Amino acid sequence: MWVYILRKLLYNVPVYIAALLLMFVALRVNNPVYAYLGKQPSPEQIEQLTEQMGLNDPLPVQFGKYLGRVFTLDFSENSWAKRGEPVREIIVSAILPSLSITVPALLLSTSIGVCVALISAYYRGRSADRILVILAVIGMSVSFLVYIIFGQFFGAFYPQYLDSPAQPFAIEGYEPWIGGEDGFAPQNWVRYCLLPVLISVIVSMGYDTRFYRAVMVEESGRDYIVTAVAKGATKKKVMFVHMLKNAMIPVITRVMSTLPFLITGSILLEVFFNIPGMGRELISAINARDFPVIQAFVALFAAFFIITVVLTDVLYAVVDPRVRLS
Repeated sequence: MWVYILRKLLYNVPVYIAALLLMFVALRVNNPVYAYLGKQPSPEQIEQLTEQMGLNDPLPVQFGKYLGRVFTLDFSENSWAKRGEPVREIIVSAILPSLSITVPALLLSTSIGVCVALISAYYRGRSADRILVILAVIGMSVSFLVYIIFGQFFGAFYPQYLDSPAQPFAIEGYEPWIGGEDGFAPQNWVRYCLLPVLISVIVSMGYDTRFYRAVMVEESGRDYIVTAVAKGATKKKVMFVHMLKNAMIPVITRVMSTLPFLITGSILLEVFFNIPGMGRELISAINARDFPVIQAFVALFAAFFIITVVLTDVLYAVVDPRVRLS
């Protein structure tokens, strides 16, 4: 297995370099120096800032230096927009806020989605199935922004109309719930992260339920299901034991395909709730044309994406003995 993993990673090195090269060239279509200077800068100012940013070298030399920093995990380069702050510190400080939202949302949406899909497939064609499908379609049809707006209103403002002094959810901001002055403070997570997590789960539930239901319905027509029923196994045991185990391949595929996006966080939620996660940092860097931060984020995202693709194949072999890694 380790030989297979190493071989797959080596095969993806050219793909990784090509992705970084494409991003590197796309960023340099327009000169970012003018975005950091005032109107009508002097040639001396342009030349000085170009040298400070390291843009006076030929593009192959710049890309070679960038690859050297990526493969040595050297993210000590300073941010252009946040002068003097290393990119490494920006990334490290943004990881926990992003994961505080994305990891619970992924776990909850996957668990609830699979359970709802099993229930829907169990009552296929009956009222419970139709109601769940209708709710899933409604959930898919409503915009993410609508959930955010209503979530902020009912979660933060609505208690004021009930003459309630308590405001359970914060409309924006973030305070660490691990580390910091308080050590471990779960109440901070509840106040600042629970509402974005609930919104994310509600949004993804529609898509997950529809997908997992289709998987369960297709799996229910397999020959081993017919054989198990013919041998006298109950419908509940067949669906919640035999079928669930054999339906894990598409479940793993969907979950692993969403894992790379954990590193960027939920951009909309972080922007609207003013959470200093990786998604908001990436958007801020793009708006500020902060090349060091953008390049570091893209390098991490591309590497994580390739790793999840390889891990997906490994999990296939773990779940299904018929799959061989070769």
